[in-house]
Amino acid sequence: MKFKKPKFWDYNKPSILSYLFLPISLLLKIFKSLKNLTTKKKKYSKIKTICVGNIYLGGTGKTSLSIKINEILKDKIKTCFIKKYYSDQIDEQKILANHGTLFKSKDRLLSIKQAIDENFELAIFDDGLQDPSIDYDYNIVCFNIDNWIGNSFTIPSGPLRENIKNLKKYKNVFLNGNNENINNIIEYIHNIDASINIYRGKYIPLNINEFDKDDKYLVFSGIGNHKTFISMLKNNNINIVKEIEFPDHYRYSQKKIDDIISISRDLNCKIMTTEKDYMRLNNNDKIVYIKSELKIINQKTFVNDISKIYENN
Repeated sequence: MKFKKPKFWDYNKPSILSYLFLPISLLLKIFKSLKNLTTKKKKYSKIKTICVGNIYLGGTGKTSLSIKINEILKDKIKTCFIKKYYSDQIDEQKILANHGTLFKSKDRLLSIKQAIDENFELAIFDDGLQDPSIDYDYNIVCFNIDNWIGNSFTIPSGPLRENIKNLKKYKNVFLNGNNENINNIIEYIHNIDASINIYRGKYIPLNINEFDKDDKYLVFSGIGNHKTFISMLKNNNINIVKEIEFPDHYRYSQKKIDDIISISRDLNCKIMTTEKDYMRLNNNDKIVYIKSELKIINQKTFVNDISKIYENN
């Protein structure tokens, strides 16, 4: 979506603006509660379901984790991806389709039916945690360490889709990012519920050796976790002379691309972006991109836990 988060969302404490929007947040909460009460959740016996979702609005690494789960389980069970169709998320749909079978529809229930009809045994949902119509077998709530929960308020007072205390009903949290100092986040989660499982991941560049470390780069991205992307590059000694951040799923016009190229010429540097952004650029040969994957730090425990959903049939 073409949406740039308000800065006050990510302040350490709620601002005056947060409190001004609070009545709207409360109304939205009531509306969602009523919707959840009147919508019957459906449980599926013919297919297992894992939902990789988020509470913080924006990039939290859902797609990367969905791909990693598929990579881990595809040789043990017939897997597929399900993602609700949005016209402004073609980039993520392409990436998922490159890593497995993807079912996409404006109705997730239709996608599940298609997956069952084609004899898939496990559906990995990229997003859909707040969908009241599906009772998933396993829920994972993703967070980006840099953003965490922002000011801790719900939309539009803050960046959260629902109250952070709801983590106790999901039971599984995945923390993405390259920041090692997260003990305070872990403590915060366990204060909500000490039994919540916490998993950690960081991004690893796959094609970093293709780039000369002596070169200078203008780096841009239109993803939800721009800071994490930049920190990954810096940790791998990419010389960034300028960075430009766009809203998540940003659609680049030719004029915008021409502007970026013009800036790079003035700075006498090359241009680098993410694979996800490159999917929206029509193969521009003046721009290179970094391929990356998610590395799960406590992968053995993670694999053992998610495997239980199909081992206990």
